[in-house]
Amino acid sequence: MFRRSKPAEEIPLTHDKPGGKGRPTPTRREAEAAAKARAQVPRTRKEQAAAARAARAQSGQQVRAAMRTGDDRYLPERDRGPVKRFIRDFVDSRFQFIQILLPVLVVALAMPYVVKTQWAFSFANMLTLTGLMLVIYDIVMLRFRLRRELTRRFPDAPTRGTTTYAVMRSLQLKFLRMPKAQVKIGTQLPETYR
Repeated sequence: MFRRSKPAEEIPLTHDKPGGKGRPTPTRREAEAAAKARAQVPRTRKEQAAAARAARAQSGQQVRAAMRTGDDRYLPERDRGPVKRFIRDFVDSRFQFIQILLPVLVVALAMPYVVKTQWAFSFANMLTLTGLMLVIYDIVMLRFRLRRELTRRFPDAPTRGTTTYAVMRSLQLKFLRMPKAQVKIGTQLPETYR
């Protein structure tokens, strides 16, 4: 007449069926609390401004951290992707004359005021022109070497804008570059950037 029920340890708690969600359905109270939490939007203009300010601050912190570490997820669109990362590493691993041009220009500008002779003025002009010519030569060589490496490493990737990106990065002093340099001068770069 009466059936005996199964002991508690024999009753399965969840049914794992193919295509199931893999978790129990939330209770009505849990679902209503979650919906209420999602629906709590700022009502006043002051609350909306505070929420927008907090979201901007959070986003700004993520971008600043990515600029220091090179994290691709939070970098600006112009710096994202394996090609741009390779370009940054390629530029940062080379010695460039622009790094010594600033001290040379300071010396060249100060020399005519310190040594007031025609020789000092001519030497300062020659030093400045030589420095600028070396920087232009370095940029031209950078372009050719970079194009060769990009076609070898990324044969299917578009190369539009890569030269400008590399030149603009190379014209900055290394400690001022953003995203920060991740490699040292002379470092051998890996073959794959994916």
